[in-house]
Amino acid sequence: MRNRSRAPSLFLLLLACLAPVSLRAAAPAPQEPPPQLAGPGATLRAIVATGRLDDLRWPDFSGYRSNLRDFYLPTNYALAWSANAAPTPQALALFDVFRSADDKGLNIEDYDGPRWTARIAQLRQSPTPGNLERFDAAVTVCLMRYISDLHIGKVNPRYFHFGFDIEHKKYDLSEFVRERVVRAADVKAVLAGVEPPFPVYRRIQQALQHYLALARNDSGELLPLPARAVRPGARYPGLPRLAQLLRLLGDLPLEANVPLLTRIYRGALVDAVKRFQERHGLEPDGLLGPDTLAQLNTPLARRIRQFQLTLERLRWLPHEFAQPPIVVNIPEYRLRAFDENLGVAFSMNVVVGKAYGYETPAFADTIEEVVFRPYWNVPFSLQRDEILPALEKDPAYFAKNDFEVITHAGEILTGELTPDILRQLRAGTLEVRQRPGPKNALDGVKILFPNSYDVYLHGTPETELFSKARRDFSHGCIRVENPALLAAWVLRHNPGWDLEKVQAAMRSGVDRLAVTQTIDRGAATQTKDNQHVRVAAPIPVLIFYATAIVTETGEARFFDDLYGYDAALEQVLARGYPYPAM
Repeated sequence: MRNRSRAPSLFLLLLACLAPVSLRAAAPAPQEPPPQLAGPGATLRAIVATGRLDDLRWPDFSGYRSNLRDFYLPTNYALAWSANAAPTPQALALFDVFRSADDKGLNIEDYDGPRWTARIAQLRQSPTPGNLERFDAAVTVCLMRYISDLHIGKVNPRYFHFGFDIEHKKYDLSEFVRERVVRAADVKAVLAGVEPPFPVYRRIQQALQHYLALARNDSGELLPLPARAVRPGARYPGLPRLAQLLRLLGDLPLEANVPLLTRIYRGALVDAVKRFQERHGLEPDGLLGPDTLAQLNTPLARRIRQFQLTLERLRWLPHEFAQPPIVVNIPEYRLRAFDENLGVAFSMNVVVGKAYGYETPAFADTIEEVVFRPYWNVPFSLQRDEILPALEKDPAYFAKNDFEVITHAGEILTGELTPDILRQLRAGTLEVRQRPGPKNALDGVKILFPNSYDVYLHGTPETELFSKARRDFSHGCIRVENPALLAAWVLRHNPGWDLEKVQAAMRSGVDRLAVTQTIDRGAATQTKDNQHVRVAAPIPVLIFYATAIVTETGEARFFDDLYGYDAALEQVLARGYPYPAM
């Protein structure tokens, strides 16, 4: 290992001081005085100037270099984590925290968890100024990484084009560590306070610890794969392992009577498989088919990883909401509306964007408006790829489905669909929209949260889709199973807008004479076709992506990586520090 106690040349220090300031610095950095070449703090100054400490598992801490400088500069690079050549009580508490980082869904290696015992022994054997200062820098770097990782996640969600803003949540790490940790009476309590406050976050952490214990106690034996699906009443040679696994996972009650000698798949074991299937996003038919056996044979280490990835993404979310949010979890095909205590008020199935081309984006926004009996403005890609080819096969397609041609300004073109109009439709200089009514693809209501993705919540006449296990059928927008219930919830602070009024507004037009009112919170604009209602209390909406969740009843549920986002996040996390800032 390289000796870092020698002072670097003035030229190298000058180059290091010219390095870009880390995006994680939350406040302007104070002016650094000329570096000292020897004496107290010289090793610390050199380490901070280079942004590298070879003692660490991940030596490059350039993303935190300015944070360390701002932390040490006010004390003239005095030691923060040792006294009389021994770690402070706060440092010892931090080492316990770092060693238990796995319980938080983090990796103890990222904070040098296994290395602190040896470092303490080295200080006792050789408490030189250089060793003490390297020790101090190591503690500070690992602590700042831990706080940031636990508070806002390791990777900036913008790197994956997720629409979540973590910038406003960032701490001034130098101030936070100096004011709240260095002399803290209860270090663990302080650090626990940086985590997301969501009940589901705590439930997932508890389930993660449970699955870590299960993985230590399970053999990992794989179930045999039969040539065809095993039906109830049929023989299955893997019955003992199946019963053992389902008991381990909690799907088969411990007291359930499962005769194993006959190897007949029946009774309580079938019921347990159905529960397992439901928890894993499968059709709960009780058949031991390829998909079910693939999920049963998925290593518990994979489930642990799914929990860890969900915890990472939960750290990207806002920690406070002006109103209880509505959350859509894309891989689960599920929407939840939360109450004032962040409990689930109700939930429903949804249809999301198709994988491979029409993915529903993940982002945060605010619901501002509900439109009853809306027009459906057909996206150009759908207009070009599906609507026009259907028209070519059936010239009456537009009339049968209440489509009309409009200009970009909204002017309706009546009459025959001439070759020139068709050419403009293919080029995108004219648009197609669908009139309100029973054939309308939005089924009477759309709920708007203006965003750059042009995504919104809406109903659909294709209600049969909600009974399917896999529900990625849309072109990006989100179809909801019970649009009337959701619209009434969104408008619950608007006087008079109960479920009955919402249902009436979805199904019936209004007077042919247009009625115009000042658009204010709670006011409405009506035409002969539709009605726009501004939401009195705008509601946060989160379009989220999690392949593992834990329900309010404590049930762990797992889903396929529909868009491959888990794989992408794993690939980035595997690189180690420094993680991409954007």
